[in-house]
Amino acid sequence: MWVEFNSNPSGKRIGDCAVRAVGKAIGQDWTDAYIGLCAEGLAFKDMPSANYVWGMYLKKYGFEEHMIESICPQCVTVSQFAKDHTKGRYVLATQNHVVSVVDGDYYDSWDSGNEIVLYYYKKEI
Repeated sequence: MWVEFNSNPSGKRIGDCAVRAVGKAIGQDWTDAYIGLCAEGLAFKDMPSANYVWGMYLKKYGFEEHMIESICPQCVTVSQFAKDHTKGRYVLATQNHVVSVVDGDYYDSWDSGNEIVLYYYKKEI
């Protein structure tokens, strides 16, 4: 189920999906997640929103990377993933977006449920 969520203190909804998703999954507010991702990006000399940068940041918090099974990779939407994963914390990567799933609900500033999941990071609770 989609839960409308926007932790951006200014209410902005564009360009910071990695910050919002990572913060929600880790339990950080927007500012702490942003600072952490910026520091990670600086270490790699890349932007904090680069997929591998936020992925490395998540790994520091005990998340593990997983690929979508190749049986039907185009079949796994954000909403279907959430329905199938009712326990744990996840950060999903789609073609142009990042969204968090916590205990079967996906948290986002817009309903990204129809986006196709490419891969994800997982931390069981």
